[in-house]
Amino acid sequence: MTVAQETGRAEVPGWLTRERIIAKPGFNRWLVPPAALAIHLCIGMAYGFSVFWLPLSQAIGVSSPLVCEGMSLGQALFTSSCDWRVSDLGWIYTLFFVLLGSSAAIWGGWLETAGPRKAGLVATLCWCGGMVIAAIGIMTHQLWLMWLGSGFIGGVGLGLGYISPVSTLIKWFPDRRGMATGMAIMGFGGGAMIGAPLADRLMHYFATSTAVGVWETFLVMAAIYFVFMLCGAFGYRVPPAGWKPDGWTPRVQSNTLITQDHVHLRNAHKTRQFWLIWVVLCLNVSAGIGVIGMASPMLQEIFAGKLIGQPNLSFTELSGEQLGAVAAIAAGFAGLLSLFNIGGRIVWASASDRLGRKNTYFIFFALGIVLYAMVPTVAGMGNKVLFVAMLCIILSMYGGGFSTVPAYLADVFGTQFVGAIHGRLLTAWASAGILGPVVVNYLREAQIAAGIPRAQVYDFTMYILAGFLALGLLANAMVKPLDKKWFMSAQELAEIQSRERKNDAVQETNGPSGIDKGRFDLPAVLAWAAVGIPLLWGVWMTLQKTMALFN
Repeated sequence: MTVAQETGRAEVPGWLTRERIIAKPGFNRWLVPPAALAIHLCIGMAYGFSVFWLPLSQAIGVSSPLVCEGMSLGQALFTSSCDWRVSDLGWIYTLFFVLLGSSAAIWGGWLETAGPRKAGLVATLCWCGGMVIAAIGIMTHQLWLMWLGSGFIGGVGLGLGYISPVSTLIKWFPDRRGMATGMAIMGFGGGAMIGAPLADRLMHYFATSTAVGVWETFLVMAAIYFVFMLCGAFGYRVPPAGWKPDGWTPRVQSNTLITQDHVHLRNAHKTRQFWLIWVVLCLNVSAGIGVIGMASPMLQEIFAGKLIGQPNLSFTELSGEQLGAVAAIAAGFAGLLSLFNIGGRIVWASASDRLGRKNTYFIFFALGIVLYAMVPTVAGMGNKVLFVAMLCIILSMYGGGFSTVPAYLADVFGTQFVGAIHGRLLTAWASAGILGPVVVNYLREAQIAAGIPRAQVYDFTMYILAGFLALGLLANAMVKPLDKKWFMSAQELAEIQSRERKNDAVQETNGPSGIDKGRFDLPAVLAWAAVGIPLLWGVWMTLQKTMALFN
């Protein structure tokens, strides 16, 4: 390997190299989580892209869709004279999460050597650049450009942006691994809470009698996201080699999953534990996505007239006006679920620092089985409050599964390559994104075709999802500490760390380094305010919609 290849200085500007982002004395580690949040809150808008589907489905007709009967998907990709169907646009959502998982797996190893700043910058260019390309696709009415821009290029940005802070946060907070990753991944769940109402307001602002205002909205949001994500990428710092919080010593216990050693990236996927955790994440996410996908129609079809003070009316008996009122209440329900999804990411991940990662997933699965199995009974009783409460808890555990798994991996495989290992594990998310919705949608259609009443079509589905969780419970129970043969030797680890931090030797320390362990000074307060204020605005907007559920 040449010196240029080893340092990376001949390939990228000096301010992007890993050596330039090593924290100096006086740095506050609490500046790193808001940097991660700045990126995750932006890419989290992927969850909210459905806000664009209906306006885009009438981009030509404006007041109503200009439908071309018999148009195939291939024709939809290139037509400039027919409005797109919502199903054609929905493929962008699928591309998001397939590309997220695959790009995280492919480039996770590169991230570990390149550093989070470079990865964050590439994520910024892909996500925001993808939105600009998608805007051109909307202007020219070319769906393939939207797929290419937001779907493929934006999907790569999602993957790199999602995993960019994981390894760094775990190294900054070895004493609070779950909390640290929970803070960042909470932002991904909250991105749509900010982005969806912002997009709605922008589209109304730009809309005219001849245009729906979507491409202008894409460009404005791309510009806003570019600033925030760039600030996040340049806010990343990595700790000096050997750094740890003052006064903190690793817990060394017998029969524990928390290792002090490290597994090389090339060996992680060869272990049984990796694939068991892969199954754990896949099944937890599959069940959760299944509920997210059907939560709104479940509430409407199960409770129907009860939601608007007409307890004797079934869903099929509601008038058009009543259906609109019920849909508005269901939108509030979806907002409430999103709050619990977000809150669960920080609450459960923080709790896992005390409970342990394996025990936390045991709670997810054991409690989840009970809740999923009880939902049909509670629905049959007509108890709306208990039904809503149960689904809120389910969604909190869905979010908690995402934020807890990086710390789970760090416990089992060590921290040296945890970002890249996490990237490979996210293929479980891509798989779950297909498995969960497919199972739920086909079962629902089969139940309706069989003549099952609308209020009961979800019963069998909930039992199937409970079965998913039972399998996940077994997989989690089988996760054991790794055999010593999988861990790198002290010499191999030292060589890797030496290559990564070639210019960091003078800063190596196991104690006082001038880097504090967490005071909230003015820069930290301002950084948290920059991400906290938009997040609070999103929460407030969501709560306003949620009130319809209880009114």
